[in-house]
Amino acid sequence: MSKFIDVHHGMNGISGDQLREAHAADLALQGEEGVSFERAWADPESGTVFCLSEAPDAAAVQRVHERAGHRADEIHPVPLSV
Repeated sequence: MSKFIDVHHGMNGISGDQLREAHAADLALQGEEGVSFERAWADPESGTVFCLSEAPDAAAVQRVHERAGHRADEIHPVPLSV
């Protein structure tokens, strides 16, 4: 399993409740793709949302996001962390 950070653009004005709802939608589907979403962050002003996950590959992350209704614009592997 690898770690991934994905980025969503265009979510201007997202509220804390909306972020929690989007994250909950991912959590509800993650097991079907072998993904574990760990955390999500948002900047309502820029409309950027970031998600951290552990998954077999980036495609699995994208499939969960697509099914949850918020396709990721970018998915980046995170091969090193401290």
